[in-house]
Amino acid sequence: MEFASLEREVYIAASPEVVFEVVSRPEHIREWWPDDASYDVTPGATGQIRFGDPDDGGVLETLTVVDVRPPESFSFRWTDKDLLVTFSLTPSGEGTLLKLTETGFREAGWERAVLEETYREHEQGWDHFLPRIAPYVASLGARR
Repeated sequence: MEFASLEREVYIAASPEVVFEVVSRPEHIREWWPDDASYDVTPGATGQIRFGDPDDGGVLETLTVVDVRPPESFSFRWTDKDLLVTFSLTPSGEGTLLKLTETGFREAGWERAVLEETYREHEQGWDHFLPRIAPYVASLGARR
């Protein structure tokens, strides 16, 4: 295995405009990914995302917005090694095909064991969190 990049795709029964908001805006991503998020959706803006309570073993990560192209893509760098996450959105039938790509693992300079462990942790994380987007988007429609 190369451990170079992660790629995942998920179909969401909503327009690219709605999906873009859900994967880019802090008030939405905290509903399906981290416990909290605070940043401006502007290229170059830096903020934070939080998983759990940092005082009790949780993690506080820096997030820097790289690219914002509604409703086509949103990308950011995160973690201390600046891994790059890109959400690409493509209209598909009545909804949107969301493709996640995370790169920068090999470029981080980790030794092989750390590289493999980090890659697998992120792989498991995205496999857990990405499937939460579609139900969250569906719940937004129910609230309207």
